[in-house]
Amino acid sequence: MDEPLTILVAARDEEAVIGRTVAKLRNAYPEAEVIVADDGSRDRTADAAEVAGATALRLPRRGKGQALSAAERAAPPGRLLLCDADLDGDLSRLLNGGGDLTVAAFAERVGGGFGIAKGVARDLIEVLGGLSMREPLSGQRSLSPAARAACFPVAAGFGCEVRMTIDAARAQLDVREIELRLRHRETGRNARGFLHRARQLRDALYACGPLGINFRGLRLPLIGWKVGVTSGPAVAAIAVLGLADDLWSGPERGFRAHLRGGRTTGTLKLLGIPMVGLLATRRLSGALLVGLAANALNQLDTRPGRALKAYLLAALTLDAPIGIAVLLLPYDLREMAMLGDAGSNALGGLLGLKSVEQFTGRGRWVAIGALTGLTFFGERRSIGAWIERTPGVAWIDRLGRA
Repeated sequence: MDEPLTILVAARDEEAVIGRTVAKLRNAYPEAEVIVADDGSRDRTADAAEVAGATALRLPRRGKGQALSAAERAAPPGRLLLCDADLDGDLSRLLNGGGDLTVAAFAERVGGGFGIAKGVARDLIEVLGGLSMREPLSGQRSLSPAARAACFPVAAGFGCEVRMTIDAARAQLDVREIELRLRHRETGRNARGFLHRARQLRDALYACGPLGINFRGLRLPLIGWKVGVTSGPAVAAIAVLGLADDLWSGPERGFRAHLRGGRTTGTLKLLGIPMVGLLATRRLSGALLVGLAANALNQLDTRPGRALKAYLLAALTLDAPIGIAVLLLPYDLREMAMLGDAGSNALGGLLGLKSVEQFTGRGRWVAIGALTGLTFFGERRSIGAWIERTPGVAWIDRLGRA
C-alpha cells in the first residue's frame, strides 16, 4: 500500500458540487494527486476543481470512460482511486480492502429505476467474467497497479465499470466488493433518470462487444458491423471479414506485410473481399472494384469521420445509400465509437458494388485504375499526412471533429 495514489474524478456540469468533493478528497488523502477530467462541461466545473486543489483536464465531451482514460494517461504510476463527482462519504476502506479491484457497494439504495440496467450489467459480468456483483455500475473503485494495467484504457461511456470488472476477472485478479455508507445525487423515476439509465444500458452492451483503440488511445466500441446488417448479404459478408480483422489482427499493415505474414486476417480479407465481389457481380471488374474500394475506405479510417466523409461524397455520385453513414458519423466524429475494419471495408465494398451498377465497362476500368493508384500511394506514403497538409481537403477532414 506504499505505492503513490492518484484519484480520478470524471465530471460534467458539476460546478455546484465538485469543489466540495475535491476538498474532501484532498483532506482525506493529502499526499494523493486529484485529477478531475472535465468531460465537456458547459459550466465552470474545471475552474471550481482547480480552486479546490485538483488538476483539471479540460476535454471535449465524449463520455465518462473516455474522460477517465485521458485522466489515467495523465496520472503518475501507482494505485488509482476512482470517484464520482457528486459523492459524499468515506472511501478509505476501498484502499484497505486488499483486492486488486475493490468496488464500493452502497449500504443504502437511494433513488434509481426498475433495476433493468443494473440487472443486465450483473448478467454480463457473470457470463463474461464469472463474477457475481451486487453493484456492477458503481463508480467508486480502487485499482492496484496490476488492475490499472489490465483495465485501462477503459471502455467508453457508462460501460467503463462493467468492462473494467470483466477485464480484471479475465486477468485473474482479485476482485472484491465492500459495503460502504456513501451518498450521491439520486436519479429518480422521471424522464431524465430513465434517459440516464438507458444510456448506461446501451454503453454496457457496447462495452461487452468488440472494442478498438483509436489514434488517441481511447478504447471505443466498434459499431461498423451495423453497415453489414443494413446493406444486404454481400456487404454483410464483407463486414464479417472486416470484423475478423478487428478481433484477431496482428501487427501487419499493408498488402506486402500481410502477404509476407501468410495466414493473417489481412490475407483473408485480401482474398475474401474480391471473392465476395466476384460472386455478387459475376464480373472480374466487380471483384476488383469491390476489393479495391473496400481497401481504400479502410486506408482512410485513421482519424474520426474521415472514412465516413469520403463515403458520403462518393455515395452522392454513385447513388449509394447514405442513411447508416449519416447515423454513424456523429459518433465517429466525437470519438464515441469507431467504424473499425468491419465498417470501413463494408462501406467501401458497398461503393464498389454500386460502381458496377453505375459505370460502363470502360468507366469501371478507369475507376479500377484510380483505386489501384491510391492503393500503391498508400503503401508508400501516408494518405492521412497528405490530407492534413492539403488546403481545402484538410478543412473538410477536420470539419465536425471534436
